[in-house]
Amino acid sequence: MTTLPPAATPARAWTTSDFDFDLPPELIAQHPAPERSASRLLDGRGWPPADRIFRELPALLAPGDLLVFNDTQVIKARLYGEKPTGGRLELLVERVLADGEVVAHMKVSKKPAPGTVLRMAPQADGQPAFTATLLGRWPDADGPLFRLRFSDDPYAVMERHGHVPLPPYIEHPDTAEDEQRYQTVFAKNPGAVAAPTAALHFDEAVLAALAARGVQRASVTLHVGAGTFQPVKGEDIRAHRMHSEWYRIPPQTLAALERTRRAGGRVLAVGTTTVRTLESWARSGATEGDTDIFITPGFDFRVVDLLITNFHLPRSTLMMLVSAFAGYEHVMALYRHAIGRRYRFFSYGDAMLLARAGSAAAAAD
Repeated sequence: MTTLPPAATPARAWTTSDFDFDLPPELIAQHPAPERSASRLLDGRGWPPADRIFRELPALLAPGDLLVFNDTQVIKARLYGEKPTGGRLELLVERVLADGEVVAHMKVSKKPAPGTVLRMAPQADGQPAFTATLLGRWPDADGPLFRLRFSDDPYAVMERHGHVPLPPYIEHPDTAEDEQRYQTVFAKNPGAVAAPTAALHFDEAVLAALAARGVQRASVTLHVGAGTFQPVKGEDIRAHRMHSEWYRIPPQTLAALERTRRAGGRVLAVGTTTVRTLESWARSGATEGDTDIFITPGFDFRVVDLLITNFHLPRSTLMMLVSAFAGYEHVMALYRHAIGRRYRFFSYGDAMLLARAGSAAAAAD
């Protein structure tokens, strides 16, 4: 494999349009592959890239490498209800607060006033399954989200009455298939409203093959918010303000990272959410808290050597992150290759394997 040159990303004023590309609509995956590990994997560590199948991943890694997963669990965060006047509304729960209150996006024709009791998940007899009292805006009086108090435990009502919060580009209503497949096989900490999609390709067979190969595993938790789909407004990316998401890195993962570094192994992040978690910790030293880290070309990566990621939306912060990681020109060339080879895009789409630009990882097979 021809390795990439260790050239630094040129200093320039990046615009949102720099991360744009034309994507045929039919390449936006509406359903997952029949088998998780049957998705395609574009091996983009060097040039030319190699077209592979995801189940080949273990053979591409070395004993002593460390895979770090995001073990967040997607909650059924989309809830439907109505105002006292009968006007319909939709809530997308972004976060459950420590006191049991929730923070949510609200889609409604006219926003109700604080103190309004919303009738949620109306039943056949017309009675609500539970109510939600609107307390105000969040995180402040002019905040973009809404703070509410449910009449029952938030996690319980979401499990009973909620819907899988599929991304806006998936056009069908959520189904039993989505409930199973828009969730990783190792999800355990509920709180995400979007899946860490790069990890959706892993199944028990791939995990077993990785273990047999001597590849180590560790996990972090970052509860992915709906802001991951928030468009970048304006052309000057420096003016963009990232949404905030909660993360935690357990002590055993910190120990695994240290062992890997001492042994000369590589750290492979599964998904951009894992990258954001690890690189946030590397800068702040905080193993738990909120992060709004915004990774753009020129960013100095301190932890991650390799990245597994899906194909992202044009003009998105995630396109900026992967361009910062693997090099802008290289990533744009990989996307042109993927479109030409009819890879499937976005959450239910295919994956690619990237090496940090200029790193020794780009030379390793």
